[in-house]
Amino acid sequence: MQKRTDLALEQREMHTSLPDGVDCEEFKKGDALITKITIKDEIGAATLKKPIGIYTTVEVPPFTDNFKNEELISAITESLKELIPSKGSALVVGLGNREITPDALGPKVAAGILATRQITDEIRRISGIEGMRNVSVLAPGVLGQTGIEAFNLLHAVTGEIKPAFLIVIDALASRYLKRLGCTVQMSDSGIEPGAGVGNARREISRKTLGVPVIAVGVPTVVDAATLVSDLTGGNGEIAGPEGRQMIVTPREIDLLISRASALIADCINRALHPNIDPEIINELL
Repeated sequence: MQKRTDLALEQREMHTSLPDGVDCEEFKKGDALITKITIKDEIGAATLKKPIGIYTTVEVPPFTDNFKNEELISAITESLKELIPSKGSALVVGLGNREITPDALGPKVAAGILATRQITDEIRRISGIEGMRNVSVLAPGVLGQTGIEAFNLLHAVTGEIKPAFLIVIDALASRYLKRLGCTVQMSDSGIEPGAGVGNARREISRKTLGVPVIAVGVPTVVDAATLVSDLTGGNGEIAGPEGRQMIVTPREIDLLISRASALIADCINRALHPNIDPEIINELL
């Protein structure tokens, strides 16, 4: 049985050894455990079932606890800064359905991102924020709400405003309950929305849009059959046809999404504007 997961870290854990095309390093920063997986060639990509690229996973104390300490924010922000270009305008995209709580991470993060593309040079000078990067923000909704694939909207907007890169945020699927609400994955390989829950949409990446795409996600759900398989030692089939269509999410999902989105938005704002005091960013928001 295929065990669904969007996390490169969990794909790595399924293998006792890795090919030369995969590098993995692990280190701690305060309470955060950071794992950096680099997939360098097609053999590595085939082994981990992930595109070539860098995948950084930050495992932290649960977001439902003390979720906004500076040490934790720094760990995520610095990992993100390693992936995004140091210069150029950004388009930040929050994927997902705001009306479905486990899928609302992207739109809620988008609501907390400071859009600066519309701020004139004169206002920047007066406000003392000349070093602020141009940022646009978009929450395109989902196909069932708009009748338009998110990819098509992003392709049109990217062609019109020509950002130097995209940061795309989406909820992810994990294979373990223990990783829900306490894990952040960042990668420079783009994203295939819905892949972890069996509803894959068109890939959003440098290959399809022509600009770098940095993906940021937090696992909020576990596929029921995958969960049953792990709890029973490998027999996911006992979930039955109905169970195999189910997705499991924590009962505190509202709090998890609220705090995870606030944390991710704060880290993205800081990574995009490293020379601006975070307090000034909060005031402008």
